Amino acid sequence: MRVLIADKFDASGISALEAAECEVVVDPGLGPDTLPQALASHRPEVLIVRSTKVPAAVIEGQDSLKGIIRAGAGHDNIDSAAASAKGIAVCNCPGMNAVAVAELAMGHVINCDRRLPAQNIELRGGHWFKKEFAKARGLKGQSMLLVGMGAIGREVAARASAFGIDVVGWSRSLTPERAQDLGVRFGGSSHDDLLAQLGSADIVSLHVAATPKTKGMCDAEFFGAMRDGASFINTARGTLVDESALLDAIGSKGLRVGTDVYQNQPGTPDEPFDTPLAKSDSIFCSHHCGASTDQAQTAVAEETVRIVTEFQKTGQFVNVVNALQPA
Repeated sequence: MRVLIADKFDASGISALEAAECEVVVDPGLGPDTLPQALASHRPEVLIVRSTKVPAAVIEGQDSLKGIIRAGAGHDNIDSAAASAKGIAVCNCPGMNAVAVAELAMGHVINCDRRLPAQNIELRGGHWFKKEFAKARGLKGQSMLLVGMGAIGREVAARASAFGIDVVGWSRSLTPERAQDLGVRFGGSSHDDLLAQLGSADIVSLHVAATPKTKGMCDAEFFGAMRDGASFINTARGTLVDESALLDAIGSKGLRVGTDVYQNQPGTPDEPFDTPLAKSDSIFCSHHCGASTDQAQTAVAEETVRIVTEFQKTGQFVNVVNALQPA
């Protein structure tokens, strides 16, 4: 079976696929413009991607492809509807990078309080502004609202609790009993519950999947309900946030923001990146690298290999996230 890996992928995963007698083609430089030619040339049965975008235009011309595996949790860079129409399975690796993303989320929480990047910039410029940066509130005793209580939200809850933060969980599927099991206070499951909890949270951390229902959920109403001076953390997806509304809230409510994701992210390193979020002194930005630790990538590679080898054995994919239709 031929597998095309169109992104950086852990070497252990490549070795494991080869040991499973897969013919593996690795081309991490592929993008939406060059991917069709590579697929036509190599005719793989399985395509593995991380950040590489796989739009409908790429999928519609395929006749050899049986499955697309997103080596990570989110899969919004793949047009799942187009894949369904062609009978192509779209699979992901849920939970494998939860610890890594949670670690970065907590890094952004600390940055919002201590402004470490800004301190570093000033010191490198020869400026000693201790009085300016000695204004941190501290995290112990702060209230943190987790919007979403999936694998990543649960890992953040554990780490935030270790800092002495009072953690509140909100999710459309959360119950009081489940919240108690997770060691968090129950923040409700309705939209009204969410707005009410926003008003009492010192820190709001976003951990929901990108779906049509969640697109733009963090809008003017959402930010308007937040407490003045609160911190907002997004290590989920940029499409969840109305960036104009966020910028307005920074100005009107003095929010501090840590974000790893953006609405319009480049598909390749060569594409320009321009966002007003990166120009605000109140926003600490990272390169959508929440899942990018050695530990996480090894775990993701192992799960990806499991998906491929299960398909080899049974002809069926696991972790399928789209509704398959006959090709």
